[in-house]
Amino acid sequence: MGTLEGKVALVSGSGRGIGQEIALKLAREGAKVVVNDLDAGPAEDTVAMIRQAGGQAQACAGSVTETGFAERFVGTAIDTFGGLDIIVNNAGYTWDNVIQKMTDEQWDEILAVHLSAPFRILRAASGFIREAAKAEAADGREVFRKVVNISSTSGVMGNAGQANYAAAKAGINGLTRALAKEWGRYKVNVNSVAFGLIKTRLTEAAADGDATLDIQGRQIKVGVNPQVLKNAESLIPIGRAGTPAEAAGAVYLFCLPESNYVSGQVLVVGGGRP
Repeated sequence: MGTLEGKVALVSGSGRGIGQEIALKLAREGAKVVVNDLDAGPAEDTVAMIRQAGGQAQACAGSVTETGFAERFVGTAIDTFGGLDIIVNNAGYTWDNVIQKMTDEQWDEILAVHLSAPFRILRAASGFIREAAKAEAADGREVFRKVVNISSTSGVMGNAGQANYAAAKAGINGLTRALAKEWGRYKVNVNSVAFGLIKTRLTEAAADGDATLDIQGRQIKVGVNPQVLKNAESLIPIGRAGTPAEAAGAVYLFCLPESNYVSGQVLVVGGGRP
C-alpha cells in the first residue's frame, strides 16, 4: 500500500510540467487524483498515464479563473471519489514586464490565477472540510487533510520584472499562514512550497526570444535567454536547476502523515539558493 492510500487529491494545472509530476507522484502513492488543465487534452493525457499505472484519476478541464470553476473542481472530487483530503494549488504562468510597461491586464490576470483562484478553490472546499472534520471528531477520530500552495522564490525575495508574479506569490504565502490558523481546528495542514529555478517549458532556454505560450488567446512569451539561464544556474549551490520530479517530491513531503504537525510553513525549494 502507498503512503496516501485512500486519499483523494485535487491538483490544479496538472496536465503538464510540475503539476503533472505532482499528480503522478500522489497517484503512485495511492491517492485518487482529480487532474486539471486549461485544455482538456493534457488533462486527459495525465489521467491516462495514472490509469495505465493502475491508479485512479478523473479530469476536470478548464481555467481556474473561470466563474464557478472552484465549485466544479471540488465537486468532481466529492462526486467521483467520495471525499477530499489533499488540495494542491499549482496552476499558473508568468507574464513579465518592468512596472512602467506592465498593463492593468497583466497585473490583474497574474493575481487572478496565482492568488484569487487558490482562494476560491479553498473557499469552495471549506464546507466539506468543516462538516467532515466535525463528523470525525464526533467519532473520536483525528483525520488530517493537506493543503499545499505553490509559491516561488520570487514571492519570498522578489524578482525584477515580476512585480505581478512576486506580489501574487507573496500573497499565497500570506493566505497559507492565515488558513493554517483558521483550519488548524479542522486538522488541516496548510503549507507553501516556494520553487526556485525548475526546468519546465516556461524556463527552458530560448535564444531567439520568440517562444510563446497560448493562454486563452493571449500569446505569452516564455523561455529564458541561455546566458541568463546559465548565470542563474551558476548561483545555485547544487549547481543546476531542479527537475519537475524533484519539485513534486517537495510537495509530497507536505502530504505525508509524517507532516501532520507541520503547518503554516513556506518551504524554499531552490537547490540551496534562498
